[in-house]
Amino acid sequence: MSIELLLALPVMLPLAGAAFTLLVRHVVRLQLGLTIGTLSAILLVAVILAIHVSEHGTLVLQIGRWTPQLGIVLVMDRLSALMLVVSAVVTLAVLIYSSAQFVSENSERTPVAIYHPTYLVLVAGVSIAFLAGDLFNLYVGFEVLLSASYVLLTLGGSASRIRAATTYVIVSLLSSLLFLAGIAAIYAACGTVNMAELALRLDRIDAGPRLALELILLVAFAIKAAIFPLSAWLPDSYPTAPAPVTAVFAGLLTKVGIYAIIRLETLLFPASQLSHLLLAAAGLSLVIGILGALAQTDLKRVLSFTLVSHMGYMLFGIGLSTRLAMGATIYYVAHHITVQSTLFLAAGLIEQRGGTTNLARLGGLAKLAPAIAVLFFVPAMNLAGVPPLSGFIGKVGLIEAGIAVDTTAAWILVGVSVLTSLLTLYAMAKIWNRAFWQPAPADAELDSPDRRVPRIMLGATGALVAFSLLLTVAAGPLLQYTDEAARSVLARSPYVSAVLGDDAAAGLLYRIDESGQKVVEVG
Repeated sequence: MSIELLLALPVMLPLAGAAFTLLVRHVVRLQLGLTIGTLSAILLVAVILAIHVSEHGTLVLQIGRWTPQLGIVLVMDRLSALMLVVSAVVTLAVLIYSSAQFVSENSERTPVAIYHPTYLVLVAGVSIAFLAGDLFNLYVGFEVLLSASYVLLTLGGSASRIRAATTYVIVSLLSSLLFLAGIAAIYAACGTVNMAELALRLDRIDAGPRLALELILLVAFAIKAAIFPLSAWLPDSYPTAPAPVTAVFAGLLTKVGIYAIIRLETLLFPASQLSHLLLAAAGLSLVIGILGALAQTDLKRVLSFTLVSHMGYMLFGIGLSTRLAMGATIYYVAHHITVQSTLFLAAGLIEQRGGTTNLARLGGLAKLAPAIAVLFFVPAMNLAGVPPLSGFIGKVGLIEAGIAVDTTAAWILVGVSVLTSLLTLYAMAKIWNRAFWQPAPADAELDSPDRRVPRIMLGATGALVAFSLLLTVAAGPLLQYTDEAARSVLARSPYVSAVLGDDAAAGLLYRIDESGQKVVEVG
């Protein structure tokens, strides 16, 4: 069997698994076993494909043997391979965690048997988005995962979840409508939606229309990635969902938006005229997000605002558009998917043990639940960028890239990045002090048998903590991998050549050199 055929499995396996789990919805254990087996298979396939891509270059699968200009094409390069592996690890760990947690507090009124098939549909949507070789199927991937997320967000049917989901649905539909309008405009201008073809044709469009097309798609992706000032929906939507659902949303859904922005700003619109806008949005996201986190008294809301804040680090690297910055950004995306998901799982452990996520109602957990204390402390310090953890490594890479660019905007972002990291450490210290160090409230019933945390939940969270530490231990080879991924996405020709052939890639007008400057390739 050709290795390219494996590219279809990250999409087909979860869709088939969703169908089978729906058929056996009345047999919970079988449903759980099928879901875990499916996600494990996806992880195995993702690792095999990532190794092959690392050794042999970009993989392309033309569905039905149609040409890329006419048919559906799946593409995996180093960037999408890393995203797929990390997402597979996170979704598997979260699923195992959720198997021990009662996902719905209103099980008598809610068909919780739909959780597993819906979860697998969401995984399929994420895979489609990472592998799509054209804008329309990227849109399909977004819609598949968003449709599943609407169901997961409202599990339990409580008033707070329905209210939060309403905001989430309205914002998501708005961004999707904008994305679809952008696709229509690009098709009208270029006659194609294949991204490799667009890399060739967009280079030849006049600057004005080209800028308008880029801005439409950038706004759509920025909403999905929760970039300030388009992020107000996130802190109100995520905290109401069950911990495993929130963990997947926080870790993955916003990063799919970041992934789309990377493709937009490198493959389709190299050396963008909007780079200063990206840097401004990055700085505002960093500052406004972390200030919002410091003002919160609920654990999940603190984490939601830090999520908004740390999207700024990734946008910082994208805005710089140098090889050093892009490599650090790709590494930081992998780090943040893992750490942010782990923190929300740890928040679920705290809620299970303490009965609340209100920091004023928590206390004494360091003594009563030392395992939970460790499982929260490690990712919290990682998020804050305490050395030598992966958060520190990623931030140092971004700061080094900003210093190398040596512009006023870059230096401002360097200062804001350092300040945000310090304030993140303060926010994590506030959570630690109130939930773990300060005495428990007098009316708290922390010793109640109902508040014991299942070992499966502890183990799944511990597995993600271990994976985040692996990103630190293996930082050397991983940074080499992300540096090569950055070189490839900035050069553009490896992607175009893999999809359309070497002759087509020779027609590229522009690439981005290591300093972030647009370079003319042909006259």
